[in-house]
Amino acid sequence: MVSFSQLKDMFRLQREAKKVKKELRKIQVEAEAQGVKVVVSAEMEVVSIEIAPDVPHEKIASLLTDALNRALKKAQIVSSEKMQGVMGEMGFPTDKGMRGMAQ
Repeated sequence: MVSFSQLKDMFRLQREAKKVKKELRKIQVEAEAQGVKVVVSAEMEVVSIEIAPDVPHEKIASLLTDALNRALKKAQIVSSEKMQGVMGEMGFPTDKGMRGMAQ
């Protein structure tokens, strides 16, 4: 059976997660690959794509893929760090803390 204290913690965690999600929408990261620039939010949504006029048509697909993948990886790192911060503040073990437990 779930205690009142556990319910309180779960509610607080849910509230903090919503707050972090809102913050992640505001954070933007970018990556560029030879004239193709991609901006994504830390919530993994594409914000903008810019392709310079001098980029060869036949290279656009591969450059776009490269820039998108790099931008999304950066966004994932930012998102993960934000969530670890919240989890750590609430006393939950973070990835860093879990690694220390294994040693």
